[in-house]
Amino acid sequence: MFYRPEDGHGLPHNPFNAIVTPRPIGWISSRGKDGQDNLAPYSFFNAVAYVPPQVMFASTSAKADRGDTKDSVANIRETGVFCVNIVEYAMRDAMNQTSGAWDSDVDEFTLAGIDRAECDTIACSRVAGAPANLECRLTQIVTLPGEANVAVFGEVTGVHMRDDCLKDGMFDVLAFNPLARLGYRDYTVVRDTFALNRPGE
Repeated sequence: MFYRPEDGHGLPHNPFNAIVTPRPIGWISSRGKDGQDNLAPYSFFNAVAYVPPQVMFASTSAKADRGDTKDSVANIRETGVFCVNIVEYAMRDAMNQTSGAWDSDVDEFTLAGIDRAECDTIACSRVAGAPANLECRLTQIVTLPGEANVAVFGEVTGVHMRDDCLKDGMFDVLAFNPLARLGYRDYTVVRDTFALNRPGE
């Protein structure tokens, strides 16, 4: 099968998200200048550089009470900071609860019963029990083609790692089983790993 996206795919559901998988989930916490906390998952998320460490996530829709974007991006525009919280399998239901298009005055930490802690390098809440948190300062917001598509880039200014996830000096993903997004309504979980040496190593 071949299709041009501009012509449509002719399938019951868009296959694009199912093709680009698995995708890590950035559970983004942010705070508006009014002090209101927000927490929402984004599966267009990844690390993009080592030195300095940098991450990005993309928002692809808008809410009526935020105009051209969603709560996370609106808050980050106001304050210039955000935190990426890593999602473990055990927190899948809480993460899913925060994915709703809730009104901007809804605190998703409270809504989903998630314990929060204050970040160390930025004025923002983080998921207290997450395997890891990346505190970030905004570097740029890039407007992408499309009605409400924006990519948010940030430099990591602080890193939290849960003690039980550190094994022999390494961050062990099998200690918590990261959740990842597939297509449609599907997710997957990391339960196995293997190593490959690069040529010449």
